Amino acid sequence: MAALTPVMEVEALQAFLLGAFPAEVRDRIGRVSEIASGRVRLRLDPGPDALRPGNLVSGPTQMGLVDVAAYAVVLAHIGPQPMAVTSSLTMNFLRGARLAPLFADAMLLKLGRRLATVDVRLWQDDAGTLVAQATAIYALPA
Repeated sequence: MAALTPVMEVEALQAFLLGAFPAEVRDRIGRVSEIASGRVRLRLDPGPDALRPGNLVSGPTQMGLVDVAAYAVVLAHIGPQPMAVTSSLTMNFLRGARLAPLFADAMLLKLGRRLATVDVRLWQDDAGTLVAQATAIYALPA
């Protein structure tokens, strides 16, 4: 895929995300820490409410972070479009995620006129040791 130039900066994207989601879930969507060509990184500091039995970060929490990361990378490259929506999401859980910072690296695989395909990788201590991997498809507004 040709190099993509982001059209939003970290602060603008984070502000848009905070405005797009209800106040009561803002601490669960993560923070945008980096934007690069075709990529976005988010960081989530999960709280005790994100845990499942076994003291691990729950699957729904991880899937939520994946979805927000995919949304963020799409918006970073097309601009603030609230009606870009998830069309599909396939999640692979690879190992348990501890109650520690969780990072989501989202990469655009394809950005078309109507659909965007995104690879999202979750990790904690080492980007080379994944907690989970997902593929998300976003439908883009006309």
